Amino acid sequence: MTSPETPAPVPERRRGFQWPMLISLTLVWVLLWGNVSVANVVAGAVVAFVVVTVFPLPPIVFGGKVRVAGLLRLAGRFAADLVVASTQVAWQALRPGHQPTNAVIQLDLYSRSDLYLTLTAEFLSLVPGSLVVEVRRSTSTLFLHVLGVRDETDVERARLRALAQEERVVKALASDEELAAYRRAREGVAR
Repeated sequence: MTSPETPAPVPERRRGFQWPMLISLTLVWVLLWGNVSVANVVAGAVVAFVVVTVFPLPPIVFGGKVRVAGLLRLAGRFAADLVVASTQVAWQALRPGHQPTNAVIQLDLYSRSDLYLTLTAEFLSLVPGSLVVEVRRSTSTLFLHVLGVRDETDVERARLRALAQEERVVKALASDEELAAYRRAREGVAR
């Protein structure tokens, strides 16, 4: 187990062959070409085999457990954020004579898990008006571009929303040990 100050260890590259990835990449190849033929499927499989062999992905370590209530809260809040943010961005885009302001904020996450870092970044980027522009895996830091920022209060509000998103991800998927480490990290920073 790592402390909040030390980055998580980098997992080794996978040793076994990645069949799901091979099939997925072949399917993407066929969809991109838009033609299902034997030659297209074989070509896609060859390209996928080369990609999987030359660029093997590190394993995704998931030692957590799915918490149904947390998962429902995560999905519900994400859906609500999508609706609200879409309306806000549309209003900013359509408002005559208004130049939207923006900012890039640094966001230090409390969790040290690559999986939770990735999921938090994806959820934040999928909501209109915010986009993760850089990730520092070693320190679990995100740099988030946010629209509609007028002052320091708006920056802090965006930071708190993003950290709340991380909390929902962790509470939906973390093991008891990961959840305890997350809470200790939050308490350590709050003091």
